[in-house]
Amino acid sequence: MAVEGKAIDALSQFELGTTFGPIGRAVGFTHSNLHMLIAGGLIVALMIYGMRPRAMVPGRLQSVAESAYGFIDDMLLAQVGPEGRRFFPFVFTLFMFILFGNMLGLFPYAFTYTSHISLTFTLAMLVFVLITVVAIALHGTKFFGYFFPEGAPLWLAPIIIPVEIVSYLSRPVSLSIRLFANMVAGHVMLKVFATFVVMLGALGTLGPVLSIMPLAINVALVGFEVLVAFLQAYVFAILTCIYLHDAVHLH
Repeated sequence: MAVEGKAIDALSQFELGTTFGPIGRAVGFTHSNLHMLIAGGLIVALMIYGMRPRAMVPGRLQSVAESAYGFIDDMLLAQVGPEGRRFFPFVFTLFMFILFGNMLGLFPYAFTYTSHISLTFTLAMLVFVLITVVAIALHGTKFFGYFFPEGAPLWLAPIIIPVEIVSYLSRPVSLSIRLFANMVAGHVMLKVFATFVVMLGALGTLGPVLSIMPLAINVALVGFEVLVAFLQAYVFAILTCIYLHDAVHLH
């Protein structure tokens, strides 16, 4: 709990620091990098060891692995169609990487790498570049017709085209800020109420009694954050699928 005097320091949890001593400092290996590797290792382990039994009646790990696979596969089919299956590895990796990053940050002393705008914007730019390349590769110069809907009056072109271009270019901004803002806001609230527990608990006789309320709120917030962690990964993945639908079908 970060309490400096009588002030609550809720933002220090997002500060980047190097790890692995002098070697980490030399190469700039941060806590964020470490937790990305941990998340990647957990995802690989889940898929390898979860699917290894291939049992008719799946165990817990196999059920989780199959559910994650089926969830993204169904999402791509529903949003993009059969053509969307070619993008399954990208969307599945994106969803799992964000989900595990969100979930890891809920553990004590862990770091939420999805709380940094630099990472979320990088992920959003990957999506943006992919959908643009796919659209141009599939449709060529017809892609630029996306910015002026067929059948629209020609005299509206000076208004419609700039609006459509701005809307298209804002996709990575909205994707990145949505994920970043939700992760930061949730963790700030958790730390604020956790600090209230410590501060009220130190007041004396009535302290432990007064600290029950913020403690109960924090327990509820943890459950809410688990839900938000999944929802934000889902929103990022489904918006990626929607953008892929636009790129594949050009509408």
